Amino acid sequence: MKRPFNPWPLGIILAFVLFIAGTVSLVVLACSQRSDLVRADYYDQEMRHQEQMDRVARTQLDAPDTRAVYDDHLNTITLSLPAAHAQNAAHGQILLYRPSAASLDRRYPLALDASGTQHLDAQNLPAGLWHLQISWNVGQEEYFYSQKLVLNQTP
Repeated sequence: MKRPFNPWPLGIILAFVLFIAGTVSLVVLACSQRSDLVRADYYDQEMRHQEQMDRVARTQLDAPDTRAVYDDHLNTITLSLPAAHAQNAAHGQILLYRPSAASLDRRYPLALDASGTQHLDAQNLPAGLWHLQISWNVGQEEYFYSQKLVLNQTP
């Protein structure tokens, strides 16, 4: 006598095979994704957070007119700091970093003219979101300014 076909063992085995294949696929997909950190030294930056907050507060108090403006027609970024800081030999650096790709980060020295402005050429910067950070010293006082910029490519 022939036994009737029972689909349960085949269904259970198929369910386990699909589960294992799905799990392996998810692990392979997760391991193949890029995991760039915005900053390689994020832990050190977090430890110095209070010092940074003091710099930001000092900038808001002493240099409230600090600005960065992107001109998409000229493809330049114009930085404006107080003229008094430029006259008192302010020195520092400008960091343009791209949150989506750490390899595109750019550093520039702070080189203000007598009126406290500096122009950066944005011709070679890809379009998209950039974070501009300016850190500078005037005497013993440290200052920090940050701003988000969205660069566009003009035809």
